[in-house]
Amino acid sequence: MQSQYLTKKKLPDTPGVYYFLDDKKKPIYIGKATSLRDRVKSYFAKDLIVTRGPHILDMTVKACDIKWQETDSVLEALILEANLIKKYKPYYNTKEKDDKSFNYVCLTKDELPKLTTRRGKELDFENLTDTTGTKFSVCYGPYTSGGALREALNIIRKIFRYLDEKSRVKGRYEFYRQLGLVPDISHEEGVIEYKKMIRHLRLFFDGKKRDLIKTLEKEMKAYAKKQEFERADATKRMIFALTHIRDVSLIKEENLVEKSGERVFRIEAYDVAHTSGKNMVGVMTVVVDGEVEKKEYRKFNIKGFDASNDTGALGQMIERRLGHPEWPMPALIVVDGAKPQINITESTLGRYGVRIPIVSVVKDELHRPRGILGDEKMAQKYEKQILLANSEAHRFAIGFHREKRRKGLFGK
Repeated sequence: MQSQYLTKKKLPDTPGVYYFLDDKKKPIYIGKATSLRDRVKSYFAKDLIVTRGPHILDMTVKACDIKWQETDSVLEALILEANLIKKYKPYYNTKEKDDKSFNYVCLTKDELPKLTTRRGKELDFENLTDTTGTKFSVCYGPYTSGGALREALNIIRKIFRYLDEKSRVKGRYEFYRQLGLVPDISHEEGVIEYKKMIRHLRLFFDGKKRDLIKTLEKEMKAYAKKQEFERADATKRMIFALTHIRDVSLIKEENLVEKSGERVFRIEAYDVAHTSGKNMVGVMTVVVDGEVEKKEYRKFNIKGFDASNDTGALGQMIERRLGHPEWPMPALIVVDGAKPQINITESTLGRYGVRIPIVSVVKDELHRPRGILGDEKMAQKYEKQILLANSEAHRFAIGFHREKRRKGLFGK
């Protein structure tokens, strides 16, 4: 990488989207940032391989230039990032993870459209339908962080009151309406206003905020001319909200996702389950700042072993996990076993140039914890979290193994 040339780039301390370009000026990686200056600077840190992994390190080696685009808010940077990834499909955004794993925001093709989210694996993009047969008018994405997308939708819903799947459930609509989260569609004028609002929402997701504000200003003047002052005032408030987007929660979420090594303490625990080598499976569980993150749990079908081989299975899991650079890197890895499990984990990480502290939980004959081996400082400081992560891994692995064995027995 032409690091000296790239580090001289004077990026602004503002939100936006940055592009790493190859020697043909083609985007190979696109990211969003609260501060373009600080984020791009982080790619030149000495501990890049630990904080971002070998995947991103390889990207920086091949990058020849950086371009960027400022936005008025982090929320708009998130939307712009998704639109640009969809347009360019940069190699290092999608390598080892296709669009089927990403999140999408979709509007249903109903008379009163609902906003909903889907995983790529649930969508038929060609026909704009999902696995249940629901039809969509448009789908936006991919959004690479589910947490960031949830926060974004919370912010957006305060500006555009939209219907979603939960608010359309019988008996819930009135509750959501009283909270101010959905519009009043009990009369014809309300329905007309809602359809207009959906058109505004689409402009926003298309990244056309300036066009949207111009449209709203025209509407506000038209309402005022007709002396519909209540509607004019509501439109004025929407313009103000769009020009003063309050995305503090999204900034916090970005820091958690993008700077997990600095802002939160993420533990990943691994365990293997099988019956004398048959139906061998492995799992990864996650504990962040002492709380389990079940949405981050992962299952692995272990392949290539005819007999019991716990260390081999563990090494395979770690290697496959490193093939997912989009998952935040952990600050600590917990394995079930003793010194052999630590060794195989350490050697697998080492092949990829990754250095992460490792501990193992040693069990007695009743599978109760009787000690923690490995990094002593980590073991003492995070004992409770380590045991929680290990317990969750054991429970999750046993459940997955039983599920696989049951399917093997009954062919389901």
